[in-house]
Amino acid sequence: MAELATVARPYAEAMFQAAQGAAATGSLDQVAQQLDALAAVARDPALRQLAGDPQLGADKLGELMLSTLPQPAAAAVRNLLQVVLENHRLAALPAIAEQFHRLKDDAQQRAEVLVTSAFPMDQRQIDELLPALERRFGRKLYARIDVDPGLIGGVCVTVGDEVLDTSVRARLDSMRSALTA
Repeated sequence: MAELATVARPYAEAMFQAAQGAAATGSLDQVAQQLDALAAVARDPALRQLAGDPQLGADKLGELMLSTLPQPAAAAVRNLLQVVLENHRLAALPAIAEQFHRLKDDAQQRAEVLVTSAFPMDQRQIDELLPALERRFGRKLYARIDVDPGLIGGVCVTVGDEVLDTSVRARLDSMRSALTA
């Protein structure tokens, strides 16, 4: 996994610079959406098998992948895909998309917050929780919600490499450690 991240980094940085240089204000978001769509296609086992066919060139494979997009691809996305395919780096495309998102979030001073809850959360609860988390972490956040009944109650919040665990399970683990020490 670390090897793919190393391979993906220069591609993501170049893609980010190219997208920033585009005149359209929404170009970063558009490029991010297109990269996500291409990354999803690249994860498909049938496409990976097709990519291994020596009779199918990078041009044809690129056309096939671009045809899955709901709208025409940005020039930078088409160029990136062509370079990735010519260099036989299709497996790195999901990592490129992930690193592009990190660069975009850093530039916009935003971050994804993973909120793991013992129970499903409705939008009202999320809207109440996000402002407090934004003050705590000092940046604009957008939420991804996971449910883990093993938490018993409360939430576990992860932003980047910072974790705030206020779950009942964490409290019980802490009490068990204190009592056995």
